[in-house]
Amino acid sequence: MELDLFISGIGGQGIQLVGKSLALAAIRDGRHVMLAGEYGGHMRGGSSVGTVVIGATPLKALPILPHAGSAIAMSHLFWERVGSRLRPGSLVLAEETISADLPDMDKHRLVKLPATAIATEQGSRMAAGMVMLGAYAALTGAVKIDSAVAAMAEQIPSYRRQHIEANERAIRAGAAAVTPLAFAVDFDSAAKDVA
Repeated sequence: MELDLFISGIGGQGIQLVGKSLALAAIRDGRHVMLAGEYGGHMRGGSSVGTVVIGATPLKALPILPHAGSAIAMSHLFWERVGSRLRPGSLVLAEETISADLPDMDKHRLVKLPATAIATEQGSRMAAGMVMLGAYAALTGAVKIDSAVAAMAEQIPSYRRQHIEANERAIRAGAAAVTPLAFAVDFDSAAKDVA
């Protein structure tokens, strides 16, 4: 089984950091991973989409995903680039403040999360993506929370190390804000089926 995910938002929201943290956490957990980024023409304010595929066995996914079964939505802007590529019944973890602006959510399993508010409570409004990372990890079991924290910390550059603690609090708060394994992925049984 492969878990495929779009992470959608605006440049500057940490979309690529969320994707890379999830991918590195999955590698730490012994999974096979593919990571790709799609960017708009702006450094900040343009479209930013990360794609992550995780599997227990070598992956069969294409480098650029034509479709996926889950998404994290941090902004409704540019959502059409992702929403039209979701399979029916996909899990969509959405920032609560933009969830009403996402079209066709009746086709999917929508989980709303006040990620920006939670991140602000944890000391850094800019850590909303980390809240979503923790929530997604907890909802699906795709990666361990400790692996997500370690993966995030290893890629923060030296001049931003002061943000690691707030990012960790945000990841853990996101995980605590959702029902654990409500949309669990069972990589282990899928790996046994292949063996």
